[in-house]
Amino acid sequence: MIIKNGTVFQDNKTFAKRDLYIENGKIIATLSEGIDEEIIDAEGFLVLPGLVDIHSHGAVGHDFSDGNMDGLKKILSYEHSHGITSYCPTSMTIEKDELRRIFHEIGSWKDEKGLSHVAGINMEGPFLDVSKKGAHREECILPPDVDFFRECNHACGNLIRLVTLAPNIDGAIEFIEELKDEVVISLGHSAADYDTAKKALKAGANHVTHLYNAMNPLGHRAPGLIGAASEDENCMAELISDGIHVHASMVRAAFKLFPGRIILISDSMRAAGMPDGTYDLGGQQVTVNGKLATLSDGTIAGSATNVFDCMRTAVSFGIPLEEAIAAATMNPAKSIGIYQEVGSLTPGKRADIILTDKDLNLIRVI
Repeated sequence: MIIKNGTVFQDNKTFAKRDLYIENGKIIATLSEGIDEEIIDAEGFLVLPGLVDIHSHGAVGHDFSDGNMDGLKKILSYEHSHGITSYCPTSMTIEKDELRRIFHEIGSWKDEKGLSHVAGINMEGPFLDVSKKGAHREECILPPDVDFFRECNHACGNLIRLVTLAPNIDGAIEFIEELKDEVVISLGHSAADYDTAKKALKAGANHVTHLYNAMNPLGHRAPGLIGAASEDENCMAELISDGIHVHASMVRAAFKLFPGRIILISDSMRAAGMPDGTYDLGGQQVTVNGKLATLSDGTIAGSATNVFDCMRTAVSFGIPLEEAIAAATMNPAKSIGIYQEVGSLTPGKRADIILTDKDLNLIRVI
């Protein structure tokens, strides 16, 4: 396949008018001689890497924590149709036996054409701070447990790429020191102060779960987790830019606090792609009205959007186009160690490509 005449997003976050060559599902430098290939004329279109969502619970009526692989296929079909070509199903804080089951179920997963590539699993719970539990069930929250993490990871064939940890609970630092070379450790759902967060980052954590949400705010005398993480050049931060979770001003601030280190995520739940109504999230009832999803007490409970729309929203908030695209492609890929495979349009990588118009309307997923 040749994609001709498109405006292609480059590794250095610029655009260039050039052709792309694809063979056997990979981007290549030049086509082999004598091969009669399809030609796509991308004149007038942006040619972007497929998006990467590393934090999403579900969509179209299904949730990864259901442990139903047919449901996961429907989620991945929805995501792929919206330009998300790599995806990390994300678990909730639920009963230990249920976590064991869902990780076991996905252990034999095989990618299929027309579905997003499963790039790994995001284990968001259960090692959280009860005071910042958000939409996670308090009765299922556990102290950091290295053995249980390894049990879950073994059950799914070592697919867990990312685990959320509250650094202010007993045993957190020891958990980080033990596992930092096995999984990306993300700090979140925590009331940690600045010094505690700094200690966790020094121990080996290098990621923040949905920046601003489920943590103490950035204060001028108490900078907390946000302040500590922003100072660590190795720490990347997730951001839900759906127009609900984070004010536009604070989206702009996040890109300044974490230059080149913001990762756009959806944090979507099963209501994404569905009409308004009542849905389940980790065993709790969630009411969805437009983009807003809340528990009965008003707590925001995930989102009803996808990363492509979050990228568009970030641009509408004033984030430079190039930075918004990078935050939905190369940054998440780098954060979980898959940038050698996806996240840019470099020869040798998967040919995960989307075409959009200049206003970021999705035209085609390749």
